Amino acid sequence: MQRMNRPHPIAFFKDSLKTDAYYADEIINIYLLRPIAAGIVWLLYPTGVTPNHITIVAILLGFAAACTYTLGTPLAIAVAGMLVMAKDIFDDADGQLARAKELYSRRGRFLDSIGDFFVDVAIFAAMTWVVAQSHPVITSVLVGIAGLLGITLRVSYHVYYQASFLHLENRYKLNRISEQITDEDRNGDQIAYRLQQVFVLIYGWQDTLMCGIDAWCRGGHVGEAQRAQWFSDKPGLRISGLLGFGTELTLLTVCSLFADLHVYLMLNLFLMNGLWLAGILYRKLLLARRLAG
Repeated sequence: MQRMNRPHPIAFFKDSLKTDAYYADEIINIYLLRPIAAGIVWLLYPTGVTPNHITIVAILLGFAAACTYTLGTPLAIAVAGMLVMAKDIFDDADGQLARAKELYSRRGRFLDSIGDFFVDVAIFAAMTWVVAQSHPVITSVLVGIAGLLGITLRVSYHVYYQASFLHLENRYKLNRISEQITDEDRNGDQIAYRLQQVFVLIYGWQDTLMCGIDAWCRGGHVGEAQRAQWFSDKPGLRISGLLGFGTELTLLTVCSLFADLHVYLMLNLFLMNGLWLAGILYRKLLLARRLAG
């Protein structure tokens, strides 16, 4: 692959973002994780490294974190937390490199999301095993399952509204809000098609659920005429922005540094689901009524 000259770092960072509307992204991403990821991408930009290479590194870091959690010592838990943070930074870097080099790929889109799911399963299984050593086993398992389900659905909620906003801005390349398989997919890149089948199995029902929640929030009063206002509403995007992977995994990292995974699972269950409920009620009770009025 031909080597490419690096642009100016600040311009490079801005160009690698999904959007310059910062309220549509997570605060922790904009001011911490994406700048670090942009530094990594800036160094790799002239090389032959592709976004899929970075995605694979992120997945390996995630599984390394899960394995480290199982050691159960305070030091191991802290190290695992740092690996989770590293995984999240590289997870940002793959998309930023794709935007910087315009190397958009359906394969990469599905590989990233499928990898995230299986890494989450591994990490929550490891955390549940560690917590069960000092807490009732049945309770720990139930809380662990609820935590995994919660983070999966909350991130899907965040992605639904962010993706809808980015489509309004014509900034989302190749990706769709709903990835239901079409004849074009079946007749296209067969590797991408197989990955898409796995993606739909994992996330298809979640996409349907998020569309249903959104329809319930609109309540039949917010129509196509208000579509742009609905999906670009700043308070709504800021609330859903607190539910993305950046915020979720930063919370896990902080709790890991204090070696208290039980506290993380409680925050996951009550604090983060409370924020999710707040986002839903804001759209249902405030935004929908304001736009309908």
